[in-house]
Amino acid sequence: MLSKIAPLMASFPCSRVRRQPFLLPNMRKNWLGKNFLYGFGTLVLRPIKALQGGIYSFGVTQFLCNISTASSLQIELVPCLQDNYAYLLHDVDTGTVGVVDPSEAVSVINALERRNQNLTYILNTHHHYDHTGGNMELKERYGAKVIGSIKDQDRIPGIDIALKDGETWMFAGHQVLVMETPGHTRGHVSFYFPRSGAVFSGDTLFSLSCGKLFEGNPEQMLSSLRKLMALPDDTNIYCGHEYTASNSKFALSIEPNNKELQQYVAHVAHLRSKKLPTIPTTLKREKKCNPFLRTSSSEIRKNLKIPASASDSHALGVIRQAKDNF
Repeated sequence: MLSKIAPLMASFPCSRVRRQPFLLPNMRKNWLGKNFLYGFGTLVLRPIKALQGGIYSFGVTQFLCNISTASSLQIELVPCLQDNYAYLLHDVDTGTVGVVDPSEAVSVINALERRNQNLTYILNTHHHYDHTGGNMELKERYGAKVIGSIKDQDRIPGIDIALKDGETWMFAGHQVLVMETPGHTRGHVSFYFPRSGAVFSGDTLFSLSCGKLFEGNPEQMLSSLRKLMALPDDTNIYCGHEYTASNSKFALSIEPNNKELQQYVAHVAHLRSKKLPTIPTTLKREKKCNPFLRTSSSEIRKNLKIPASASDSHALGVIRQAKDNF
């Protein structure tokens, strides 16, 4: 039973939150990978995970995210590798558990054991190793089903359920909308849980940035970001990395007079000084502060010498190049 889902309820921001997910039933998937250098780089990190044993240099331990009472989904941030986040999804009503983008197995296993939980589903936003590195070990240990994009079914390890853009999948009674969001990679998807007001955006949308264009172009990324921007403003965004502090420096450099951005940057600095996560962020906040969602900003265009007549996709490309060189 696949259907398109209309945007429903949303939720509110938090640094430590609980949310309630929608997981989808059975489908299969495969994915093809991108950059050799990227894959090799993340592969090199694999042995490090065992040494870290769940303690990470970016200083964030697990945080449970509480969402609206309308949803029975809990979302727990699980730090992985150097700056990745995996997300444990727990449906309180049924006990169903899933994980989004497990970079490594050890951190997820530790979180599951701490809560005495089993794992039913693994959701991957894209094929990069730092989002799928734990797939096979977790699948073997728990018998979990791996869910991902049909366009990546040849690249996502252990994929069982392959989903298309606009399809919905059920996670313990929660609907999950699959949104194709290419640009970072050609098979990237985001998972939107409308009843919980949560979207897992992987490496498409970060707080104050977007993903590098490894396999896509500015036009594709702009289209993907606009798709996410069409969600309710109070949607909580769960992205793949803790990049916000570094992203804030670039954002301020090209839009220094943005008051909302100034306040958010101060808030981010406060959170990081206490080794707290900056995720989730909200779509409303990102629209006001994220330069990649503000391609029409006259200040940004002036500072980057982007003509007023230039298209938003051209502006995004210039902003992305400037960020890459920052």
